[in-house]
Amino acid sequence: MKSTKGRFLLLTGLFMASTVISLGLGRYFIAPGTVVRVLSAPLLPLTPDWASQVETVLYGVRLPRVLMGILIGAGLSCSGAVYQSVFQNPLVSPDLLGASAGAGLGAALGLYLELGYLAVSVCAFLSGLLAVGLVVLIASRVRGNPVLGLLLSGIMVGSLCTAGVSFLKLVADPANTLPVITYWLMGSLASIRSQDLSFAAPPILLGMLCLLLLRWRINVLSVGDEEAQTMGVHVHRVRCTAIVCATFVTAACVSVSGMIGWVGLVVPHLARSLIGSDCRRSIPASILLGGAFLPIADDFSRMMATSEVPIGILTAFAGAPFFLYLILRQERSR
Repeated sequence: MKSTKGRFLLLTGLFMASTVISLGLGRYFIAPGTVVRVLSAPLLPLTPDWASQVETVLYGVRLPRVLMGILIGAGLSCSGAVYQSVFQNPLVSPDLLGASAGAGLGAALGLYLELGYLAVSVCAFLSGLLAVGLVVLIASRVRGNPVLGLLLSGIMVGSLCTAGVSFLKLVADPANTLPVITYWLMGSLASIRSQDLSFAAPPILLGMLCLLLLRWRINVLSVGDEEAQTMGVHVHRVRCTAIVCATFVTAACVSVSGMIGWVGLVVPHLARSLIGSDCRRSIPASILLGGAFLPIADDFSRMMATSEVPIGILTAFAGAPFFLYLILRQERSR
C-alpha cells in the first residue's frame, strides 16, 4: 500500500513538473519559477516582477495549448484503460469502435466544405459519435458474443470511415484543401485556442468523471459476466455506459486535435506496470500519466525542428517501439 501511494505521488509530481516545464518552453523561454509565480499571482499577494509579455505569452498562447494537451492525453489514456478492461484485451485502443476514424471523416468533410475551424470541430465530434452509434446498432443485430460483435463492427465502420477520408482527399483541391486535411489527420495542438478549450473540456471532463465513478464496477467485469452478476453488477448496463463515456471522451479529444494515436494503447500499459491491473488505481494512474505524457510530446514537436512536427508522428515513433518492448517483456516473464 505504501509503495502504491509513493508511486501515485511520483506520478502526481511528474504531472505537475511536465505542466510547469511545458508552460515555460518555447521560442520565448519562461523560467519554471516565473511560471509558478505568474500562475499564483491571482491567488497570492505577489508583486509582479516579470515583464508584461510574460503574461501575454503564458495566458494567451501556452496555457490553452498545455491544458488542452493535458486533457487530451488524460482523456485518451483513460479511455484506453477502460476499453482494455471492458473488452479484457490489452491490444484494444480508443479508436477501436470507430470514434477516431469517424471524427476524422467528419473533420475531413468540414475542411473539404471549407467550414470554419469551430464548425470543423463540431463536425468531427458529431461524426465520431455517429460512427460509434452505427457500431452499436450493427452489433445489437449480431447474435452470439456481444463483445466480439462490437469489435468486428468497429473494425468495419472504421474501415468505411477511412475509405471516406481517402475519397475526400482524392477529390480535394490539391493546392489548398488536401494539405489542410492531411495535416489535420496527422494530429497537432498548434491551432489550439481558448475557444477549443471551452468546446472540448466539458465533454472530456464529464466523461472521465463518469468513468472514475464506474471504475469499481468496471473492475468487477474482469472476473467474468456470471461472477459479476452474482456480485450485484448489471453487466450489460455497466459495459454500455463505460463504452459510451469512453467514446464521448475520445470523440471530443479527436475533434480538436486530430488523430493522435498510440496514447490510449501504450499509456494504460505503462500505468498498469507501475500501479497494477486494479481499475480503481490503474484508471487514475492512466489519467495522470497521459496528462503528463502528451504535453511533453508536444514540447518535442514544438522544439525539435524549425517547423512544428505533428504530434501524431511523434507519438507513433515513441509508442510503437515501446509497445514492442512491453510485448517482448511479457513474453520473457512467462
